[in-house]
Amino acid sequence: MASLDNTSWSVPGLLVGLLLALNSGVLEVHGLEVSTGKVSSTDAMNGSTVLIPCTYSSCIGIHKLYFSWHFNDNGTMTKLCDGVVPSEGVEPKVKVERSRVEFVGSSKGHNISILLWNITFEDGGEYTCFARNPKEKYRNHSATFTLRVVDKMIEVDNTLTVVIVSVLGGVIGLVIIVMVIKALVVQFLLKDDEKNKECLVNASGNDNTENGLTGAKAESKGTPKA
Repeated sequence: MASLDNTSWSVPGLLVGLLLALNSGVLEVHGLEVSTGKVSSTDAMNGSTVLIPCTYSSCIGIHKLYFSWHFNDNGTMTKLCDGVVPSEGVEPKVKVERSRVEFVGSSKGHNISILLWNITFEDGGEYTCFARNPKEKYRNHSATFTLRVVDKMIEVDNTLTVVIVSVLGGVIGLVIIVMVIKALVVQFLLKDDEKNKECLVNASGNDNTENGLTGAKAESKGTPKA
């Protein structure tokens, strides 16, 4: 018998409880997820071709994974394409429901992305990527990608940024030049000061010699005896 929080549990009882928890989904294991990337929207020019990305992942694995793409057409969900990935590494069988739509995914990269050809303003809106995995008791997940169709791409004016960076660079360069000049001047002054000190020492030695004050005291001669 094992004791836990003053309650007696048997080892078989713990195992049964754990299995029941797993079976009922109390202990959740991260399973199927789909994603349209870190940036879930894009701007594209009218008449261009655009990629609508989507990938799936599952730590449990997949079997007959079903996926589909839908477009929110003013509140009506219109199917663009759908397909089934039989198993890991096996390419899916895809059925395209709408013109100008091309499936470009691959099971090797867990990729179920699509291309939209020659887009128009009517193609702007939300695109939903959906997947369902029978291996996980038909767990399903979806993600949405937003497409904005424009007549021209807006160019960002970086002139002000360039000017600010140039000014800052010039100021930093000037500060460095001033610091270098200051260091050279200080070094020059120190050397000049040392030369002046050396000159003073030499001059002082010369003056003492001329005055008869050598480093060694002169011997005083005694008065000759009579």
